[in-house]
Amino acid sequence: MPGGERIFVTAIRQYCARHDIEVDVREDGWLIAMRRGARRHFTLGYDIGVNSSIAHRLANDKSATADILALSGVPCIFHHIFLNPKMGEHIAASGSWDAMQSLLEQNPQGVVVKPNEGTAGRSVFKVTKRRELELAVGEIFSSYLTLAIAPFVDIEEEVRVILLDQTPMVVYRKERPSVVGDGRHTLRELSLGFVPGRLNNLDRSEPEAIVPEGERRALNWRHNLDTGAQPFLMEQGEGSTACVKIAAAAVRAIGIDFAAVDVVRSDGAWKVLEINSGVRMEALGARYLDLVCATYAAALDRIFNQPSH
Repeated sequence: MPGGERIFVTAIRQYCARHDIEVDVREDGWLIAMRRGARRHFTLGYDIGVNSSIAHRLANDKSATADILALSGVPCIFHHIFLNPKMGEHIAASGSWDAMQSLLEQNPQGVVVKPNEGTAGRSVFKVTKRRELELAVGEIFSSYLTLAIAPFVDIEEEVRVILLDQTPMVVYRKERPSVVGDGRHTLRELSLGFVPGRLNNLDRSEPEAIVPEGERRALNWRHNLDTGAQPFLMEQGEGSTACVKIAAAAVRAIGIDFAAVDVVRSDGAWKVLEINSGVRMEALGARYLDLVCATYAAALDRIFNQPSH
């Protein structure tokens, strides 16, 4: 990519070059201005500008998304929102800490604590003890105004479905880095040199355990691409069909036009984990650049092929 710029920016540059659209890339690509005749359009971050403002806000709010999906009968991992005490009089009734502890007690397998509007898997913690909960909440509230708590579930498979106007453009699974045991070495020993600096995402009881011979163990409990997972396109079949069906129901529920829906399989059932309004495909583009560029191009076609007002 030119100068190491994001694939998102490169895809927009290529589209504009093919369609005689002026493009002005600002702030290292964070802001992009496009113009063709009287029509002007902007992108910000990974928001390509297709969605309505309310759909964009709902998708970026994990708790609001879960509420709407539950109301619409779409299976999902429910997220509970908690407001930062810094918000003062805007906080809901007192007792947030008690409610957080109650969620932890109700989920002995643990809970996941994360920014309610965070992206890219940053500041996401698996919590099984009260002290861990205190540390996670403190760190998130040091940078964010809201956080979300969801029950920890054993995710057997995570799939991302990217849809434009409810049409699936890309369907891929996220495969976590893993090692195979030899019956002699611990998980930590087997993982040395594999994903340096990412062992902090393992369950604390696992790193020093001997991995039985022939048994495969994931090195990360998360399927996030920024923590070592790799994207692989899914072939058409029963699994991809089920993922597309539930993802399409999710985008209809919140009224969003262009989105990336994370769908997870737990205990054999598919559920929506999150909806992303900013469609980020950097890791995918490293493997499937033409597909990524074609997906962004389809979204831009929707913008530039509409009549001007």
